[in-house]
Amino acid sequence: MERAVTRTTKTRTTEPPVDEAGALSTAACLFRSLGDPMRLAIIRHLMLGPHRVVDLTRHLDGPAQSSVSAALACLRDCGLAESQPQGRASLWSLSTQPELLELLASAEKLLAATGDQVALCPVYGTGTSS
Repeated sequence: MERAVTRTTKTRTTEPPVDEAGALSTAACLFRSLGDPMRLAIIRHLMLGPHRVVDLTRHLDGPAQSSVSAALACLRDCGLAESQPQGRASLWSLSTQPELLELLASAEKLLAATGDQVALCPVYGTGTSS
């Protein structure tokens, strides 16, 4: 009588599982959407209440209206901002204000804990070109 021998081989992978990789990619997209100084400034203004593009352009003191519109479109496409028609203009507001406030408050705590050391990062710090 012959015995069948079954071998199981365990393979080690260094890649995260597919669903984890997808979640990490999505998180990276979220942080990239928040990684632009103009978009962060717009978010800060929208935390005060709804604004029209023309008002945001005036408050931000400098960027072209088309740049502000493009930044708002990015925030909208990421699910962070929304607009409502108001006459011939649109009134922009945050669509996820409580969650966004919590995330930004956590980021401020992290910056305080690291002593703003991220500004010295050779890849993403102040004075680097991206």
